[in-house]
Amino acid sequence: MNDSQHLDLSDAAASVSGTPRLPLNQFTPQLTEDGSFTFFSVEFQETFHSSFGAKQEAEVRYVEPCLIKQLAVQQSTVRILDVCYGLGYNSAAALSAIWSVNPQCRVELIALELTADVPRQAVQYNLLASWECSIAMLLAELAHKSIVTKEFFQARLILGDARQTIQKLVREGWQADAIFLDPFSPPKCPQLWTVEFIALVAQCLAPTGRLATYSCAAAVRTALLEAGLNLGSITGAGRKSPGTLAAFEYKSLPEFSTREQEHLQTSAAIPYRDRTLQAKPEEIIDNRQQEQQRSKMKSTSQWRKRWLKSNI
Repeated sequence: MNDSQHLDLSDAAASVSGTPRLPLNQFTPQLTEDGSFTFFSVEFQETFHSSFGAKQEAEVRYVEPCLIKQLAVQQSTVRILDVCYGLGYNSAAALSAIWSVNPQCRVELIALELTADVPRQAVQYNLLASWECSIAMLLAELAHKSIVTKEFFQARLILGDARQTIQKLVREGWQADAIFLDPFSPPKCPQLWTVEFIALVAQCLAPTGRLATYSCAAAVRTALLEAGLNLGSITGAGRKSPGTLAAFEYKSLPEFSTREQEHLQTSAAIPYRDRTLQAKPEEIIDNRQQEQQRSKMKSTSQWRKRWLKSNI
């Protein structure tokens, strides 16, 4: 990481925001295998990205499956909803892809995040330096001002519980060509993987749009199915497990393997529920466990043993 670049970007961000620079003591950058950095969350006891490569994950798990470059060639405007914006990597990768093929393409970005802490500290540590300086500067402004209006870029960073903030987007009738669904894992952050929340997310997806997530959890896939979406697998990017691609249109979606299809017939596929959209995580987890105990579906351990034997 170049120290002079770090100072230039962080000082510029502070100048844009009109606020003093943040103390760098909340998150510590961790190097990933592709040379990019991520943060570790003490609250969730997880890193924000896979160790194989934070930048690569953004490109392979989100930008490529959502056909971002193709959209930029075909459309004059691309709309993106980034759920759990975090460090801003998924949005940065999307902007880079779009403007690499169509510099005149207009981008409308809505980013949902609990607080501004993570995106601001990503700027302070200059973690967006993996992308073009112009993109890093735009996202630095977004992190500090929560709204950016430029000729080819309009963005809003909406802070708060995503279960509540997304309801405003639904009321507005705003829909995205691509949705990046990137919360912490379901066991750590179940409130953003429930049937009810994903149903709201799906309402923000355009009829021809695509939703991508790193998760292949059967419970997540069930929630996406219940939202009326068709599903496919996202492979590659170093992860052992595939991600999930969802769309209202079935065409061109990569098919599930037999193993993945059978996983959806086990008790692991019982989804998380949050009918009030206000339940605490432990309550959501406990209710799902009770539903699993009452279920007559095949156990996940049976499914796992079957496929373990088939791989021997």
